[in-house]
Amino acid sequence: MHYVALTKGEERQVEINEVAPGQFQLVMGDRTLTVDSRVVSETTQSLLHGVESYNIEAERNPDGGENVLVRGHIVSVEVLDLRTLRLRQAQAVLAGPDGPVSITAPMPGKVVAVLVVEGQEVTEGQGLLVVEAMKMENELKSPRAGKVKNLKIEAGAAVEGGVALCVIE
Repeated sequence: MHYVALTKGEERQVEINEVAPGQFQLVMGDRTLTVDSRVVSETTQSLLHGVESYNIEAERNPDGGENVLVRGHIVSVEVLDLRTLRLRQAQAVLAGPDGPVSITAPMPGKVVAVLVVEGQEVTEGQGLLVVEAMKMENELKSPRAGKVKNLKIEAGAAVEGGVALCVIE
């Protein structure tokens, strides 16, 4: 599985594959590690990499991330799968609070529902469109209150990732 770890303002791509029960291969950039992992408790994992042993303790942050304690160092990290990251990016306010916001397809897929019409006033968090990608339906929501503009897409249309579907002004 592909993930993105957000820590210290940086995004780090991580691929994790289970190669045997309790044994995982981690790919981070050009680095590949094989680790044995055992659950010690609800908040603690024990990792073995070569001859090095690590106890990793994690606790949930109020903001959704986790504080992770490794060898006396605490790191705040949020781990997202690529789908969640792309949805978050698609719903982000790109032009600031007062400018138009482009709502884009998070990944290639099919528009299965259009929940608004051109010129409609919407509220923050209101559903705009539903895009099916990888057999999952993703509801794209308005990042702020405004008016729907440039809605040129219909249900059933195939879309590429990153394509503008509408604008909120």
